[in-house]
Amino acid sequence: MKYRRSFLFLSLLLSILCIEAQSIKPSSVKKQMKRVADWQIEHFRDSFSRNKPHHIADWTNAALYVGMVKHAETTKKNKYWKWLKSIGDEQNWKLHRRPYHADDHAVGQMYIELYRKYGDKNMINPTIKGIDYVIENPSSQPITLDNYKHLERWTWCDALFMAPPVAAKLTNVTGEKKYTDWMLKEYEATKQHLFDFDENLFYRDNSYIGKLAHGRKIFWSRGNGWVFGGLALLMDEYEEDSKAYAYFKDIYLKMAKKLIKIQTPEGHWAMSLLSQDVYPTPETSGTSFFTFGLAWGVNNGLLDRATYQPHIERAWNSLCGHITKDGMLGYVQPIGAAPGKAWADKTEVYGTGAFLAAGAEVYKMLKN
Repeated sequence: MKYRRSFLFLSLLLSILCIEAQSIKPSSVKKQMKRVADWQIEHFRDSFSRNKPHHIADWTNAALYVGMVKHAETTKKNKYWKWLKSIGDEQNWKLHRRPYHADDHAVGQMYIELYRKYGDKNMINPTIKGIDYVIENPSSQPITLDNYKHLERWTWCDALFMAPPVAAKLTNVTGEKKYTDWMLKEYEATKQHLFDFDENLFYRDNSYIGKLAHGRKIFWSRGNGWVFGGLALLMDEYEEDSKAYAYFKDIYLKMAKKLIKIQTPEGHWAMSLLSQDVYPTPETSGTSFFTFGLAWGVNNGLLDRATYQPHIERAWNSLCGHITKDGMLGYVQPIGAAPGKAWADKTEVYGTGAFLAAGAEVYKMLKN
């Protein structure tokens, strides 16, 4: 038994050393991004977690588009922009079906980026109309989720990736401050409700506040990944001396400091962030969002390169180790709201989106 334990320990140590020893070249980052992006486009209308493909304006695909925009900007290949534009054309540039739901606003991020590229106002008019309606007719629902009855405000932490960047981008492209004012007010309500000021992490929703598993608080990896990735998207839209930038920077730096403390030796983050021993399985969607956010921080001067780059490189190598020979990103946890299971042969579009966003920032980091 002692021999077996020693063998397992040495095997783990060697795998960690191999991961850390692999130097990353910018060209290899672009190569991996292309493999994953091309596989995903080829399999875009496959079904993964559900028994039918996601609607093209669904939040799952909206997260994919965020990463695909970053990929298009990195590779400078027009075919990816054309593919994204075809999605907008098919959807007539409309948001998804529920007027107040953050998930159904998320696709607006892609529309605004395409407007920035092509300059066609028709690409963003429906998004402006949709968000204006919410601002002018504020929901009276409480900030608590309460058995999924209340979804008109940002009552779950994932929502902080979906809707706030749309408002920030609208402020930029329209010059209208009302979008930022509304967004900051709603963001703060969610933060006060779901942010744990001791752990500097977000609960997924109020059903997890005060709940323990294995004697520890439950902080879902992808849930916090949504928030952390969203913070990078938000700060990209504001000047460094602005009130909004300072507000998001404060949350971001607290989370970043915590994240490098709880990264696993293998490079990923556990599905329950404080319970690596209970959830040893790799999970690539949360890890991709954290990698994206951390690399963004180094690239924008918020994080010390010497401190954070080794963590980022270890995470990137871990992610690349879970890409199949065909180019599919494996170990993406299926749709859910809590720590669970992931498998080497299962993926989801939001995982691909997070990976491509991460790759874009890792590529910049290594080029600088």
